[in-house]
Amino acid sequence: MNEPNVPPTVSTGSTTEDPTPGLTRRGFLRGAAVAGAGLAAVTVAACAPGTSAGWTYPPGGASPRPSGEPATASPTPAPTASPAGPTPMPSDQGGGQHDDQAEAVVKRFLDGEWQSVGPSGNEPLAPTIDGDWKVFEMDCSPFDWKIDAVKPPVKAVGFNKTWPGPLLRVVEGDKVRATFRNDLDESTGIHFHGQEVPNAMDGVPFVTQKPIMPGESFTYEFVAKPSGSHMYHSHHNATDQVGRGLLGAFIVDPKDPTKRYDSLYGATQDIVWISNDALGGFTINGRGFPATKPIVAQKGETIVIRFMNEGVMMHPWHLHGMAMRIVARDGYPLGSAAFTCDTLGVNPGERWDAVIECRNPGAWAFHCHILPHAEGPAGMFGMVTALVVQD
Repeated sequence: MNEPNVPPTVSTGSTTEDPTPGLTRRGFLRGAAVAGAGLAAVTVAACAPGTSAGWTYPPGGASPRPSGEPATASPTPAPTASPAGPTPMPSDQGGGQHDDQAEAVVKRFLDGEWQSVGPSGNEPLAPTIDGDWKVFEMDCSPFDWKIDAVKPPVKAVGFNKTWPGPLLRVVEGDKVRATFRNDLDESTGIHFHGQEVPNAMDGVPFVTQKPIMPGESFTYEFVAKPSGSHMYHSHHNATDQVGRGLLGAFIVDPKDPTKRYDSLYGATQDIVWISNDALGGFTINGRGFPATKPIVAQKGETIVIRFMNEGVMMHPWHLHGMAMRIVARDGYPLGSAAFTCDTLGVNPGERWDAVIECRNPGAWAFHCHILPHAEGPAGMFGMVTALVVQD
């Protein structure tokens, strides 16, 4: 090769390096308030973002919570519909318990709950070098995982005890050697989804290999191609194993540096966004709102989000306030077929790459638009986060 096979050092935003280290709740809110759009906007109806100049927490006019009342209340069933329409909420407190619960969950998000729930997934795993090979070593094991700070941990399985597993990043044409040790109490097999691998390395037990039994290891060897956004995950009892977290992102950067997103679009953040909808409910990178990590960018910054669906349902991702330019599908550049949208449906197994020009300051809701995946009688949950554009 004419150039070193070293992946570019693009900030990975909400999934690896924090683009704003030391970001505090005060600074987080200041960015939204100065922009004239507070995070209160994400508590309104899903398609109606609002703005409030000079917004601070709590929003103006909110009644203080009694000192002895817990920060979160137990969810209540939705009102029962009747021929005359749904039962109205009490008006003495602007909606009563529903508003209290919705406000409490947003406050947890504002307070940075994602920072307190434990290790994050998608952390880059640097390979070791063995001659021409880039070598990754991982274990498949059970562990407890927090979906948010309130719910009890779930019994997950995953790579290196994180959900998603480590982010593996190489350059097109690299020789990859990935060894997986099975520390589960059941057999498994690993598939590199989207890669053109030798048949013996495809990772489907009883089709291309024997299952990896508990206590055993298996090594996959292949040349990384094609470039783009790809995944690795279990392909054995996969409904259960992938549903419980045995999944990760495999990014193959183009060999030609001019075709990478930092060169093509000036992207300064390269964010991997993996959705799942089994264990723990509706999650983004293994967390549910309000423990999802916000995306924080500066006005004028361009970011890339790589949507990956590892669940069993389609999820239409909707960004308030700005459009997304969709430039690749399943790792393949769309070229002249690229399109602009504010809602993008991502089917199971698909990967879509979105370029976002952060031109509109404020705090903007970013959520699945199948509304039962994002909102309920007790406020927002699940597949919700925010894109905060600081002015």
